[in-house]
Amino acid sequence: MSDGDQMELSAGILPSQTLRALIGEGVIAASQPIPDDQVQPASVDLRLGPVAYRVRASFLPGRGSTVKQRLDTVEMHAIDLTQGAVLERHCVYIVPLLESVALTPGLTALANPKSSTGRLDVFARLITDHGTEFDRVEAGYAGPLYAEISPRAFSVRVHTGTKLLQLRLRRGEPSHNDTSLRALHQAVGLNDTAPGQENIKGGLAFTVDIQGDPETGLVGYRARSHAGLIDLDRIGHYEPLDFWEPVYRRGGSGIILDPNDFYILASKESVVVPADHAAEMLAYDSLVGEFRVHYAGFFDPGFGLGETGGAGSRAVLEVRAHEVPFLIEDGQVVGRLVYERLTQRPDKLYGQGIGSNYQSQGLRLGKQFKRV
Repeated sequence: MSDGDQMELSAGILPSQTLRALIGEGVIAASQPIPDDQVQPASVDLRLGPVAYRVRASFLPGRGSTVKQRLDTVEMHAIDLTQGAVLERHCVYIVPLLESVALTPGLTALANPKSSTGRLDVFARLITDHGTEFDRVEAGYAGPLYAEISPRAFSVRVHTGTKLLQLRLRRGEPSHNDTSLRALHQAVGLNDTAPGQENIKGGLAFTVDIQGDPETGLVGYRARSHAGLIDLDRIGHYEPLDFWEPVYRRGGSGIILDPNDFYILASKESVVVPADHAAEMLAYDSLVGEFRVHYAGFFDPGFGLGETGGAGSRAVLEVRAHEVPFLIEDGQVVGRLVYERLTQRPDKLYGQGIGSNYQSQGLRLGKQFKRV
């Protein structure tokens, strides 16, 4: 049976071929054509429009207002992005996106930063007119989409068409639960924990690797406080040590996270996302400590699969400590992965075949940096 002949489930995350059809129908539209490489296995990349608005404060428009109406009260000045422009660290910007949606009553959408966005500590989230939550698009919403962007560690250069966010569409209500997740792990092996030994409670737990490289002791990177500008479109361009301080294993089994510093670490476990599922990493759990893990929460179908060149892929963790220094120890639970079925197997999978940047990764900086 071919992928196109598969039985389609009535509820679940929509795969690439369905997203492509929705683009053709105008459910997902844009002021410029949407090329096929913008459609990922279970999401659509969203592009910045031609102008950014520097604002005094973040906001949600609320039921009674549009984003434009709120902008009228907090906008400081507009910035032309058509030839590229710098978004300064610690500043907040609102950018109308090129894409818009006209969701039917049965469709909802969820946004998250792209992996490279999170690895640069660029805080980015989606806003809609009349929205009361970030990153969520209600069923039946028809209108424009906006990005709120706040670079934290580095100032960044962007332009019209830069992709910082991705959008997943869901039909119906999610049906995932811990029982089905245990069965999926038993059948597929979602990480390298033996069946029966996994930690599943509201998702599959993953832990942090503080042992690091056996030869060098490298466990991660900490962003330098006064580094230069990063152009998001320069791939493999920057010297890592100009922007990052290596973090090495020392005596004991942990490292101390300094308040408000930004770290790149890696999970101890490998991660697998089956071809008929998508996964989301929950960004923060106050029960595991005073830090936030992983801004970019989407894992596409095919991530970590051997057949797509991903055997042994680990999750890269974007970690920021809060308020107080925090000792994070090797093997500590730092988050959970929630898996959800797709309505069909997608006609493309994450991996080498579509030029995915982070398949088969271990500890890995963003694609803008030279490989180390």
